Amino acid sequence: MKTTVIKTTDLPQAFLEVHPHNLYLYCKAYAAGLRANTAQTKNRSAVSGGGKKPWAQKGGGRARAGSLRSPIFVGGGVAFGPSTNKNYNQKVNKKQKKLALYHALAELAANERLLVVDNIAIESGKTKDALAFVNGLKQRDVLVVKEMIDDKTFLAFRNLQNAYLVEANELNAYLAAAYHSVVIEKAVFDKLTKEA
Repeated sequence: MKTTVIKTTDLPQAFLEVHPHNLYLYCKAYAAGLRANTAQTKNRSAVSGGGKKPWAQKGGGRARAGSLRSPIFVGGGVAFGPSTNKNYNQKVNKKQKKLALYHALAELAANERLLVVDNIAIESGKTKDALAFVNGLKQRDVLVVKEMIDDKTFLAFRNLQNAYLVEANELNAYLAAAYHSVVIEKAVFDKLTKEA
C-alpha cells in the first residue's frame, strides 16, 4: 500500500491562506457542544420544608427569619447554583467550519503528518492487521479517514488505542487537530482539495 506524505506545496493556496483563529473558534464550539449540562442545584422554592416561621418576628434579639429553607441556613436552598436549562451551544458558520478544517490540514502538512493512501481496507477484520498498518506509518497516533467504512475494517480498527477510524463526512477540524497524524484515502483527499 503506497503512502504519500503531503507537503504544503501539494495543497491548494486556499488551505494556506486561512487565519488560525477559525480553528480556535471551531474547536471551542465543538468542545462546548460536548458539555453534558447536568449540574443542577435546588433553590429555596425546590427544597422541602420551611413552611413554619422559625421564630417570632420581634423580641428574640435575632435577625428576622421567615423560613429555615433560606440560603443562609444549613439545609436551605442554593442561591445562584447551576441549572440544566443553560444552553452552551455556540454558532459556527458553514464557511468557518470549512476554513477551520483547511487550516488543521495545512498545519499537519507543514509538519509532514498528513498522509494519503490509495485505499484503507483490512479484509481480514483482525485488529492485529490494523495494528500492523498503523505501526507501519510510524506515527504516534492517527486519525484514519475512509470514504465509506466497511464492516471488516470497522472491526479491525475499533479496539485500537492509537487509531480512530471515521468516514469522510465525519471528518472535522477538531478531530484533525486532536490527532498527531491524519491518514486519508486518496479519493477523500482529492475531493477536499477540489472543493477549495
